[in-house]
Amino acid sequence: MPNESSHVDLLIVGTGSGNSIPAGDFDGWSIGLVERGVFGGTCLNRGCIPSKMLVLPAHRVREAADAAALGVHFDPPRIDWPAIRDRTFGRIDPISTGGENYRRSQSNVRLFAGDGRFTGERTLRVTAADGSVTDITADHVVLAAGASPVIPDIPGLAGTPFHTSDTIMRVEEVPRRLLILGGGFIAAELGHVFSAYGSEVTVLHRGALMLRHEDPEVSERFTAEFGRYVDLRVGVRVDSVEHRAGEFRLHLSPVDGCSPDDGARPSEPTVVVGDTLLVTTGRRPNGAELGVEAAGVALDDRGYVVTDDTLATTAPNVWALGDIRNPNQLKHLANREARVAFHNVAHPEDPIRLDERVVPHAVFSHPEIGSVGETEATLAEAGRRFVVGRRDYGDVAYGWALEDRTGFAKVLVDPESGRILGGHVIGPQAATLMQQIAQAMTFGLGAEQVAREQIWNHPGLPEVLENALLDALEARAAPR
Repeated sequence: MPNESSHVDLLIVGTGSGNSIPAGDFDGWSIGLVERGVFGGTCLNRGCIPSKMLVLPAHRVREAADAAALGVHFDPPRIDWPAIRDRTFGRIDPISTGGENYRRSQSNVRLFAGDGRFTGERTLRVTAADGSVTDITADHVVLAAGASPVIPDIPGLAGTPFHTSDTIMRVEEVPRRLLILGGGFIAAELGHVFSAYGSEVTVLHRGALMLRHEDPEVSERFTAEFGRYVDLRVGVRVDSVEHRAGEFRLHLSPVDGCSPDDGARPSEPTVVVGDTLLVTTGRRPNGAELGVEAAGVALDDRGYVVTDDTLATTAPNVWALGDIRNPNQLKHLANREARVAFHNVAHPEDPIRLDERVVPHAVFSHPEIGSVGETEATLAEAGRRFVVGRRDYGDVAYGWALEDRTGFAKVLVDPESGRILGGHVIGPQAATLMQQIAQAMTFGLGAEQVAREQIWNHPGLPEVLENALLDALEARAAPR
């Protein structure tokens, strides 16, 4: 069967943030959308949205367990996993289907389902599930094809029925014994979820601390708290994997350099056993898999598409957005990138630029984390001066109400200008609290303005930020 050929004004590879086509600018354009998976991309179907819908009930379980400190006692909760799962995907799946149907209904849009690979300048070959092939040429291309799970090269792993974050959230039942390989945010969030739902969770991590990209003090606190409700094995290497009779056996050995001084428990060669294995060892951008270099698009040494701040790539009339270009791999940043990229495709005479100086992020685990800007480690590495302001949740009135003994907020401030350089919160509502610091940093508000020129609601949890800022101002005023 001969290949079909098609030409479009605009070709978009990926239907996550790439589907955010602004109305009006492209009404007269012919548009091709290429998607190899479920319409809507990772965040909607198998990433941040379903995971947070699973996190919320897990939070409720933890809150019930902790409520005895408040004088409230609950019977052990009954987990209805099918109801939790079906509530999640009963909301998400119709959105995905509706989005696809809407795009198919538009006369100027054509959806190409299949695997794409570039064969030349702005030329993509798409192979559908039935083997049919379409060669698409375009005047303009937007690369928005995201990232995929990294599967480590561990002897015995290939061919076993392990899960990734792409698949684990739709399992038929809660695993009895869940092994999680990795120490990043996916391990932190899904470890919390399945532990709360009754799994015996074992997390295996090569490093000494979970969430190593967070502020060091936050990583240390999270590692200690996370280890209270999962079997956390830090400083271990998985040497091989076996799977037989429905059971995983992972052979472990200690990692050199992860001593108790690093925060890691000493470990001897051992074997851990579980019914289900979840691999969360990172996500790799899909640029190389798309063969973008054949289109003249450069990749950096980690495989991310190289762009300038207008999101133009090294190839003419090709732009990129989202996880395919940005190591942060954050949906809210990808959405901002989509606004920049599509504006610049439609209005090349009046380009706008992406400002990535202030990008907040959160980890929705237990405890929750919200973070923005520099950490103590990044500032020290850069040789920059800073002062630290810090306050425990337990130091403010709402923290007393929570009976919280582990949460804290910290801010990092330039001692000369008073500019806020970074902020980090760990504890209840951390993701929401952190947005106040992100807003201040975005609009150039200094620590003095934020702390003293507004009236803080009392007794509200944001007072922990107010007091952290005041602490930083005291440190700034101290003789140096």
